[in-house]
Amino acid sequence: MENIYDKAQEAADYIRSKVEEIPSSAVQLGTGLGDAVTDIRVRIPYSEIPHFPQSTVQGHSGELQIAYLGDKSVLVLSGRFHYYEGYSLKEVSFPVRVLKALDIKQFIITNVTGGLQAEYKAGTLVFAHDHINLLPDNPLRGLKDDRLGIRFPDMKDAYSPRLLARAKEICSSLNIQYRSGVYVCLQGPSLETKAEYNYLHQIGADMVGMSSVPEVIVAKQCEIDTMMISCISNVCYPIELITETTVEEVIAVAQAASIKMKRILEGLIS
Repeated sequence: MENIYDKAQEAADYIRSKVEEIPSSAVQLGTGLGDAVTDIRVRIPYSEIPHFPQSTVQGHSGELQIAYLGDKSVLVLSGRFHYYEGYSLKEVSFPVRVLKALDIKQFIITNVTGGLQAEYKAGTLVFAHDHINLLPDNPLRGLKDDRLGIRFPDMKDAYSPRLLARAKEICSSLNIQYRSGVYVCLQGPSLETKAEYNYLHQIGADMVGMSSVPEVIVAKQCEIDTMMISCISNVCYPIELITETTVEEVIAVAQAASIKMKRILEGLIS
């Protein structure tokens, strides 16, 4: 992934050749959340986009889409990449570099996570207002190219206060229940032990997953307004309530929450 800036420009140029008008907003869909965006007008498989990695995870379609949410168009990353798939964090976050090259102004990340608070049930929607990064690398490590952004981006407001406030207004007007919390990211792919869940709760995390933080870090460097909406897929705290979890169960919970997710996304895009 050397010369990331030029590769992102090349990928963006290819997308422009396939899309009449690039939207100003982008959405990244997490596992099982494909039903949150259904009015799809353009589909570009990741395999066709120069330098894009390929999705290998169940529940990720692996294509860039141009779709409509309400009366507004949006660029959709339907499927993401993970460190546990063997990709470097520069590869995982490369699509965000392409969003910057396309002049995307706001980026809404969705994912499914384990709940680390007793009141979080399967299907609960949580807006991240902060994160704890426990990945063994950083997507900015080693990169020194002023065209990519500043060397030391401050992560204080990595999650856009404007988008968070707007999302809360939308939920209040639609009577959609939500929570606000801290997301912690681990490398996976094994799920956590009971002791690890307890530890993550104690250090201040409200939900746990294996994605999204690399994209948030790069989006902050790229000065793209970003927010994260997590769907709680399984209960991970208190530890006596933990049960074994399968990918199929996670996808089923996400699909059930997609309607609420879609309504929030429509409000944010409009």
